[in-house]
Amino acid sequence: MPAFARSIVPFFQTARSALRQGNAVSPLQHALSRQNGAAAFNVARTYAAATFQRSKPHVNIGTIGHVDHGKTTLTAAITKRQAEKGLANFLDYGAIDKAPEERKRGITISTAHIEYATEARHYSHVDCPGHADYIKNMITGAANMDGAVIVVAASDGQMPQTREHLLLARQVGVQKIVVFVNKVDALEDPEMLELVEMEMRDLLNTYGFEGEETPIILGSALCALEGRRPELGTEKIDELMNAVDTWIPTPQRDLDKPFLMSVEDVFSIPGRGTVASGRVERGVLKKDSEVEIVGKGDQILKTKVTDIETFKKSCDESRAGDNSGLLLRGIKREDIRRGMIISAPGTTKAHTKFLVSMYVLTKEEGGRHTGFHQNYRPQIFIRTADEASALHWPEGTEDADSKMVMPGDNVEMQCEIEKPCAMEAGQRFNIREGGRTVATGLVTRILK
Repeated sequence: MPAFARSIVPFFQTARSALRQGNAVSPLQHALSRQNGAAAFNVARTYAAATFQRSKPHVNIGTIGHVDHGKTTLTAAITKRQAEKGLANFLDYGAIDKAPEERKRGITISTAHIEYATEARHYSHVDCPGHADYIKNMITGAANMDGAVIVVAASDGQMPQTREHLLLARQVGVQKIVVFVNKVDALEDPEMLELVEMEMRDLLNTYGFEGEETPIILGSALCALEGRRPELGTEKIDELMNAVDTWIPTPQRDLDKPFLMSVEDVFSIPGRGTVASGRVERGVLKKDSEVEIVGKGDQILKTKVTDIETFKKSCDESRAGDNSGLLLRGIKREDIRRGMIISAPGTTKAHTKFLVSMYVLTKEEGGRHTGFHQNYRPQIFIRTADEASALHWPEGTEDADSKMVMPGDNVEMQCEIEKPCAMEAGQRFNIREGGRTVATGLVTRILK
């Protein structure tokens, strides 16, 4: 086993154990504010300030949890309460669930990015979809989070997506979670509420979070939104935001490494050009810098970033942790797609063949019920990319054709994908099949 692979085996052993137990003020802003699908700009125009100010530490968090448990209502309630303190602009439910299909069905499909602040920090808040059909979008949203708020309806308790979202949050590296037990106004039975809290603490422990220490707030997002019963509404929102400030640590950003942003969304602005949006993984990018777009076959596209915006505000630079939109000179909409990488010149390459070290989930953990042989062909999720893949035993493996991978195994395998994808050794990934996560792991070595 390679030395790098040996070094990460404890990670998978631990994982296995854990799993068990303004107004638009520029043409760019105006165009961005009209795009429903733009990750960093898909909320209503609310700020008039032209420049993004970095006066507080920036943290990316999000609401996760089962469909209809109140994630979007809670997000709206947070913006309302923070707006009352002059720390946000209020966005109602309809402004967050912008897509017509979302409003019609009453569920969140895409991931909406919302901006607000507390006295201590500045937040980008991702409202993740809870519906099982859109779990792919949730994976991207969770991958961008430094911490999360999991919403659980008091009337239902934990549900299938509650568990899957906790699992996915753990797999993409979220370390700290705050629990908000919602709809308490509809179930004011102390014994039932205590049972919901106990079940959530057990569930957190099962997925490797600190169940006994994790803050759990019991309240009603709807009460906060409608200005009723402050003891369940606004006071609980204050308690929640205090818990988020204190429990979820301020992340250390990789500002000294070369710039890299994984593309989450792409759209065109007539007369200006193409904008790519996403979360900056590392480094700092200044306006008018040269960059490369990696992931379009073997071709590397070279371009210049002529404008940068974060939360519909102009920036001179974009840095690690920011959700930004980059205006790219001379790039056509069809030249770039979700899953590609924008990076500093000469720092990133796309690959199709690599070695991985991965943990295969058991049936109890939501994974496969049976094992698989080599040439298994699931989808692999790397950053914002998802590609068809084929898994084989590494060259030289004895009895490779008959050897089987069983749920619960830690294995070294060789992965090949159809389309080149930007990656490097140490890259996390998830493997999914038939609507469920079946394995999680790290890239250990690039082969091609």
